[in-house]
Amino acid sequence: MKATVSDIARSCELSTATVDRVLNNRKGVSAANRQRVMEAAKQLGYLPVADQVTLPSRPANLEFFLPIGSNAFMQDLARHIEDYALQAALENLSLRANGVGVIAVDHPRTRNILRDIVEAGIRLVTLVSDIPAAPRSAYVGIDNRVAGRTAALLMGRFLGDREGQLAMVVGSRSYRGHEEREMGFRSVLGEEFPNLSVSSAVEINDEPDASYAETMKALRNEPELLGIYCIGAGRSGVAKAIREARPNRKPVFICHDLTRETRGYLVDDLADVVIDQNARLIAEQSVIRLLGSIASSAPYLTRKFIEPRLIFRENVPVQ
Repeated sequence: MKATVSDIARSCELSTATVDRVLNNRKGVSAANRQRVMEAAKQLGYLPVADQVTLPSRPANLEFFLPIGSNAFMQDLARHIEDYALQAALENLSLRANGVGVIAVDHPRTRNILRDIVEAGIRLVTLVSDIPAAPRSAYVGIDNRVAGRTAALLMGRFLGDREGQLAMVVGSRSYRGHEEREMGFRSVLGEEFPNLSVSSAVEINDEPDASYAETMKALRNEPELLGIYCIGAGRSGVAKAIREARPNRKPVFICHDLTRETRGYLVDDLADVVIDQNARLIAEQSVIRLLGSIASSAPYLTRKFIEPRLIFRENVPVQ
């Protein structure tokens, strides 16, 4: 038989009204009493659990804000969130929201908005690109600095002892995740591959036309360009430029996020490896972590990165 509110109240020696306020995440209860109620509810098996995260006892309203545009990864992520949460994100934050998931630039104005949301009693998680200075309950995504370091390691291993230039196509350094990937990539090149250097690193704001133009320029300026690392969503422009320019020796092309288009690049030998964030897993974890933060009395959940996947032509997973 499932435990009741009365059972929890008896166990922690508090009133049923106090227990009800805690379970429904309402104000007016001290942090100590919230902890007592949640611990009792957990011990009695009252709260559901997913992926070792305690979930709220009642339905919660979650909203997600994603800069979708023409970004195929963001479109996939939004679809997976809808599939898992069964509730689409709204254009404006509703008064009923208990939790918010957001992908946003790391900017003082953004951080201030996010603080206002949390101070209003709404739980917050950041997705894909973190904003550590914001009072979020959790970050859901890969370690982007490690992803950049991995890209550099792969680039160096692919090229061996060859000496030459690389091009870097940066989405937007306003996103902390893109900035961290660039730093990680440059760090490993400096540490382990002095034979390789970055001749151009252009910020294209995730615009495919801009990435196409900049890649064509790089291929013209460096006919023997050894490799291209695309940090953000400009990969379609890079692939188009490689296809049209037809260099004597195709540069090693490394990009992020397994989508319908990047699957094609792998199969067609345009891309050599895709470092994938796993949109489905990020979507599921963002919902679980938001629900867990609503159910928990603690302001922050345990940090846990999504493990990136390295996708080559021979191990492209079934869609």
